[in-house]
Amino acid sequence: MSAPPSDPLSREIRFFHRGQIVCVQDMPATRSVLDWLREDQRCTGTKEGCNEGDCGACTVVVGELPQHTDSADQAVRGLRLRPVNACIKFMPSLHGKALFTVEDLRGPLGLHPAQQALVDCHGSQCGFCTPGFAMSLWSSYENHRAAGTRPDRGQLADELAGNLCRCTGYRPILDAGTQMFDLPPVALDTAPVITALRAIAEGLPASAPCTLAELATRYAATPNARLVAGGTDVGLWVTKQFRDLGQVISVTEVDELKQITHAGGELRIGAGASLETAWAALAERAPTLTETWRRFASPPIRHAGTMGGNVANGSPIGDSAPVLMALDAQIELRQSERVRRLPLDDFYTGYQANRLEPGEFVQAIVIGDAAWTRQIRAYKISKRLASDISAAFAALAIALDGERVADIRLVFGGLAAVVKRATAAEAVLRGQPWSAATLTTAQAALARDFTPLDDMRASAAYRLRVAQNLLQRFWLETRPDAASSTEATSIWSIA
Repeated sequence: MSAPPSDPLSREIRFFHRGQIVCVQDMPATRSVLDWLREDQRCTGTKEGCNEGDCGACTVVVGELPQHTDSADQAVRGLRLRPVNACIKFMPSLHGKALFTVEDLRGPLGLHPAQQALVDCHGSQCGFCTPGFAMSLWSSYENHRAAGTRPDRGQLADELAGNLCRCTGYRPILDAGTQMFDLPPVALDTAPVITALRAIAEGLPASAPCTLAELATRYAATPNARLVAGGTDVGLWVTKQFRDLGQVISVTEVDELKQITHAGGELRIGAGASLETAWAALAERAPTLTETWRRFASPPIRHAGTMGGNVANGSPIGDSAPVLMALDAQIELRQSERVRRLPLDDFYTGYQANRLEPGEFVQAIVIGDAAWTRQIRAYKISKRLASDISAAFAALAIALDGERVADIRLVFGGLAAVVKRATAAEAVLRGQPWSAATLTTAQAALARDFTPLDDMRASAAYRLRVAQNLLQRFWLETRPDAASSTEATSIWSIA
C-alpha cells in the first residue's frame, strides 16, 4: 500500500545519479528515494526490508560538496559520502547532491573490492541484505582510503551497525570488510560528480529555503506546513502510518542551520546539524558520552537525522533530550524575526507537545561551558545493543564539593510521556553527602518522580527498577572515595 500523496513539488529538483544530472518535478514531496529507485528507475538492487530505516537493506550513499555539509571529516577527493536509508529519505532532500546505489559499484574491470570481498568471504548468504551491506562497505572503503586509514574489526562493526542480517552471518561480512582493503585498489572518480553538483548549484534555484531568513519568512506565512530535515521520524509517518503531511517545507538546504560553533562561553549546535556531527561535538567535550553516540540509532540514521529534529519532535524515547537536559541546554526558537531562548527542561508540555508557537521553529541548541565541569554519564537500556529504541535511558550529571553534592541533574527518558528531570530525587541529594545512605533515599524518591510506562518494550516495574539501578551505577562511578571490590560486588548483588 502506498502512502497518500502530499503536496507536489513546486520546483524542479536536480541531483546526480548513474553518471548524469537527473531532473524531477511533479511528484509528491514525500515520495521516498527507495520508491523512486525501484518504481521509476527500475534500480531494484536497493531492497525494501522494514521500510522504517531499521534493517539497512535499502542503504544508499549520498555525496555532497563539503561546503554544504556540517561535517569536517575527510572528504573523498572533494566529495563527502554518507550512507543513508532510502526508504525514509524524501526526494527533495536529494537536491544538489549525488545518489549512489549498488548499481554504481561494478566498474569496467569487474566487481568493486567491497563486492569481491563479499563473494570471496561468502558474506552474501541469502542475498537480500547484501546490497545494503555492500553500500555501507563501499562508503567505509572510500572514506578510509581518503583519510589514509584502515578500520579495525570493531570500527567496521560500528560502521555496519545499521545493516541487519537475518541469516545471522556477520562474521563473513566483517571478514569481507577487512579483506576488501587488501584487494587491488579502486577509486571513485569524483571529478564528473563534482562538476555536475557545481552546475546544479549555479544553474537552478533551490527547491527549498536556503537561508534562515527565508525559512523563517516562509514558515511564518504557512505555520501549518510540516518542517522536514532528515525525515528519520516523520518518514515513518508516511511509510507506516500512511499519513498525508500536507505542505512540506524542507530545511536541508539551509546551511546556517548546520553550523556548530563555540563562542562566548557557549557551544551552539544548529538545529539542522546531523546527529552524527552533533553527537561528535558533545563527545569531544564529554568523552563519557562516546558510547551513547555509538549506540544512538545507526550510522545511516545519524547521518540523515538532526539533533534539532530529535528534540523538536519530543519523543519520550528520544535519546538526545535526556543528555541535553542533563547539560542544562537551552533551545533557541525563531518566529519570523523574533528569537527567544527556553530551557529545554521547560520545553515539553505533554506527549509530543511543546511550547512552540505557530510559525516558530527550533533554530539551535545552546550549552554553556559550565555544563562540562560536571561529571556526566548516559546509560541506554535496550533489547539490542546497536540500532534499537531505548526501553529506558538515563542522563545523569553531578558536581561535587568534596564529598557533598553541590549540584545534580537526573534526567530519564522512556519512563513517562515526556523526557523529564527527577526533581524529587534531585532535591534529596542536593547539599547532602554523596553516600550509600543518600543514594538509597534518592532511589526511593524516583518512585515519586515517575509512574513509568508499561508497554511492549518493558513493564512499568522493570523500568522503575532499572532507573534505580542506573542511579546506583552512577554513584559507583562518581563517588569521591574508591570502593573496594568486595563492597562493589555486594552492592551490585542487590541491584
